[in-house]
Amino acid sequence: MIFRNPLKLLFYLCLLVVFLLVGYKTYLNLFTEDFEGIHTEQVEQIYRELDPGESFSFAVVGNINNSVGVFEDRIIPELNRSGLDFLVSAGNAVSGGGEDKYRALYGTLSHLEIPYLLTFGAHEFEDFGSFRFYDHFGPHFFSIEAGAARLIFLDSTGKTPWRWQIRWLKDLLAQDSSKARILFIGHPPLHPDENAPFDQKDDYLAPPEFRDALLQTIEEHDVDRVFSANLSLYSEKTVGDTTFVTTGGAGGLVMNNDTSFYHYVRVDVGSDGEVSHNLERLEVGQHPILKRLESLWFFIYSLFYTGYLNFILIVAVFAAIAIKLYGAIFIGKDYYPDYDLDPAPWLEKPMRVAMFTNNYLPFIGGVPISIERLRRGLEALGDKLLIVAPRYKGQPEAEPHVLRVPSLLAMGEKREFRLANIFLARIRKRVRAFKPDIIHLHHPFWLGSLGLFVARTLSIPAIYTYHTRLEHYAHFVPLPGMLFRNLISHALIKRFANKCDGVIVPTYSTEEYLRMIGVKTPTFVQPTGIEYHKFQDVQQEDIKKLRDRLELKDEKVFVSVSRLSNEKNIDFMIEAIDALRRETDVPFRFLMIGDGHQKDRLQKKIEDLGLQQHFTLVGAVPPDEMATWYRLGDAFLFASISETQGMVILEAMAAGLPVVAVRSSGIEDVVRHGFNGFKTPEKQDQWRAQVKKLLEDDELREKLSSQALEFAGDYSVEQFASDVRTIYATTLAMYDKKRKGSVLRPE
Repeated sequence: MIFRNPLKLLFYLCLLVVFLLVGYKTYLNLFTEDFEGIHTEQVEQIYRELDPGESFSFAVVGNINNSVGVFEDRIIPELNRSGLDFLVSAGNAVSGGGEDKYRALYGTLSHLEIPYLLTFGAHEFEDFGSFRFYDHFGPHFFSIEAGAARLIFLDSTGKTPWRWQIRWLKDLLAQDSSKARILFIGHPPLHPDENAPFDQKDDYLAPPEFRDALLQTIEEHDVDRVFSANLSLYSEKTVGDTTFVTTGGAGGLVMNNDTSFYHYVRVDVGSDGEVSHNLERLEVGQHPILKRLESLWFFIYSLFYTGYLNFILIVAVFAAIAIKLYGAIFIGKDYYPDYDLDPAPWLEKPMRVAMFTNNYLPFIGGVPISIERLRRGLEALGDKLLIVAPRYKGQPEAEPHVLRVPSLLAMGEKREFRLANIFLARIRKRVRAFKPDIIHLHHPFWLGSLGLFVARTLSIPAIYTYHTRLEHYAHFVPLPGMLFRNLISHALIKRFANKCDGVIVPTYSTEEYLRMIGVKTPTFVQPTGIEYHKFQDVQQEDIKKLRDRLELKDEKVFVSVSRLSNEKNIDFMIEAIDALRRETDVPFRFLMIGDGHQKDRLQKKIEDLGLQQHFTLVGAVPPDEMATWYRLGDAFLFASISETQGMVILEAMAAGLPVVAVRSSGIEDVVRHGFNGFKTPEKQDQWRAQVKKLLEDDELREKLSSQALEFAGDYSVEQFASDVRTIYATTLAMYDKKRKGSVLRPE
């Protein structure tokens, strides 16, 4: 039996308590009746029951604090029997400003048979509760006439500027003709003569200027009573003709002594404006056996019976300890993949895949090109796709497979990076209507985060492709570079990847990086596919026309493809080529294909070095023409260290170009040193030496060219799409098994 072990018993007891508490909070938030503008209904009821100038009586309570045991079970029945006309809370009717607290209070107050009004106090304000109070009850400060009196409610929390309230109060009282004036304010303006238990400086009205202005206004306009809460006692003090009452015993923490005890205050207002009040004390918990431990008992009673927040915190701590112990001791850990998964049921039918990406065509980059190739490959296999991506100028008019999202902000010199408006409800509606089987995320933030949220909402798996080494994009982020590069970027990737159901990485070295930063989600190594056959179909006539257009003669041609941005290390290649031209007699040209915000700066650097005859910034080239540009070259040069795969390297190999690249995570598994190219540390002399070797040794270059072409043949788009489809099916099988299985399986 599982309860023979005390740790298991502790675990299940804590789990049961947490389940009940969460269930109760869920009930309060989702299933209880919605309510708004309650004060309007209550004031109308008071007006109906009291004629102008009529005498009346009401109760004042403070620090209800969502109490069930005292306020709901003890005070409310007395109020319903007392013949009072209505109830006023002087503040802290809730124990916190959360939605569940307000809904619990509404349920408690529904037991009252008389109208009620609430003062906006400290607890009503905290935890972003001010807007909830406004929605559910009404304004934070207001005034009503009742019988022969005027009741005034002020906001002491700082939510409403005090100068505005004082101006409003003076104007109100200057025009008021009531015979009695009673004011309610959550924080006491005066310190009591008694020692208030657990009081803090913040429990009293502040700032001093507000307090002084209020007291002056009260004196000038003959306010009869001022009621406050926020302290766990009953106290009254008379200044001039005004009596200040602090009441804090309707359910909160009390010590059950002569100062701090459970109570409410009865107030009577005559037709002549005469105001009187009486303290109504509740004798609670006077058990003879506990007489000597009375104070301790009431502290515990208040803490657990009315202080739900403290209770939940204590339970949560025990639950966390129990779960940790249970997981460490009783749950067997299997660190190997689940080989019993059967993806066949999902592979045998068309899939519906929704993709979320922060950039897409017509923006040219590795991620958009990879997504487009995957889309075509999956659609060729019969799957349906919906791509959620930013809107761009010049995008195709007819895109039935794309949901374009307008941008909130465009960054970069050419506005190439866009923050889509993820707050549009139509995005979620469109994806929901598409009914995806799985959601594929291509970025760990913004639209990627929205995609993950949608996946959780629809209860379907989310898979993430790790395309980009974020730490190399610190210059785009409005944060200290070292902070983002060394901490935030890795934490962001780890947190996001661990929330997904699967992660696709292009290389084994990238998978190793994810494991090192703490990613525990199942990982699939899957390089991005290339359109291999497209590079074989290039016509020699087209290559000759391009050579003539560029005025190329007998020069050897180096090609590189990259966005012109800091993280792509273009300066490294410019400086290396500047040195290379002085070390060789073989004529050559370097064609740098791509555009970006660094173009003007790089062009100036080329001109300052006098490299115009050797180094050319070609600019952007249409994707359909890229194969011809690759085939124009004799070798492919690359120096970026921010890649996760370096898809352009595979494309170059598909065109028969050997590669010289700087070692990095995206290069290590693709470039095989001495077989299809060379890879070096980020040192110009070593990198330049390998470039020179390819430039001057025709036999070596041709050998590596043939082997590069053969190597690239294994990376076709068709194979890429088929492999990703298998990853989808495996993830779906894993998700389905996890959903059907139990999280905890005692041995």
